[in-house]
Amino acid sequence: MNRLTIAIPTFRRPQDLKRAVSGVLEQAGALVGGVGAEAREPEGDAAGAADVDGGAGRGVSDVEVLVIDNDAQGTGHEAALAAAADAGVPVRSSAEGSEEPGGVGLRYVIEERPGVAAVRNRALDETGGRDLLVFIDDDEEPEPGWLAALVGLWASTGCQAVAGPVIPAYEVEPEAWVRQGEFFVRRTWPTGTVRPVAASNCLLLDLGFVRRAGLRFDEAFGATGGEDTLFTRRLSAAGGVIRWCDEARVRDHVPASRLTRPWILRRQRSHAATSVRVELALAGGGAQPAIRAKAAAGGLVRIVVGGLRTAGGTLIGSPQHAAKGARLLARGRGILAASVGGGVHREYDH
Repeated sequence: MNRLTIAIPTFRRPQDLKRAVSGVLEQAGALVGGVGAEAREPEGDAAGAADVDGGAGRGVSDVEVLVIDNDAQGTGHEAALAAAADAGVPVRSSAEGSEEPGGVGLRYVIEERPGVAAVRNRALDETGGRDLLVFIDDDEEPEPGWLAALVGLWASTGCQAVAGPVIPAYEVEPEAWVRQGEFFVRRTWPTGTVRPVAASNCLLLDLGFVRRAGLRFDEAFGATGGEDTLFTRRLSAAGGVIRWCDEARVRDHVPASRLTRPWILRRQRSHAATSVRVELALAGGGAQPAIRAKAAAGGLVRIVVGGLRTAGGTLIGSPQHAAKGARLLARGRGILAASVGGGVHREYDH
């Protein structure tokens, strides 16, 4: 039987945090005692490095919700403990967990080093004796069956990571430009699809494989994001298999402040720039000049095409064409800037 930790990074969003913790705790109790799926041998290059039980015993005996607060003042402490009290779940002071089957608990720690990568590495450090790690963000809320679906696919396939869809839940109705530009719509795939990369806001990791591969989140990406893209790309390169689980859904609560055109386009630029930084981090030094040249050319093409589509959409009164053109233009600017070392927005800088 396995021990599972669900890590929730947080920074000064106590109301969102309480909602996230409450939703996770509600599902944790139902999971403990077995996932109801037939265990299979691990996939990929990990097949030869399975644990001593050869992949058997893939049920879950203990679930710990680990809140990692990136605010040194501990602004999430009260919200986390209130959610645990409402759920009747004990608060733990260490990572040992329950000695009896059926254990569910909550633990709260502060990570003073700023940046999301430092927080995710703290999650890895706090789970040294555990088997599975799931990440969910503090502004998200799991849909029914989320946790069982993640663990069930891991148990039935023997993969090393499972990712699921993140569905936007808007605080206010977005304008047509935002909706038709599909800025918050993420791609999905059929359950079981192997993916080369995944985001970490709905992600399960097999910690045995992560430790054997020596994987960590790159803290150079701590203030900008992109640390999850680099981490999962490296996981795949090390022989790990990432599978998509379309039933493991979480809702991403999007506040009104993130529905403005300046915020959206700034994020598009930054995400595009970060994608270039990831490619540079993965490449050897000799390959970086070619990557920069390709990024510069690709960025320029996107700027031209995006600008034309934006102008055309505005001229004919099409919010969809105007928004998608603006999106392409913003991404082109980010890619071009990153080709010469700039372009990123320090979204997680504090």
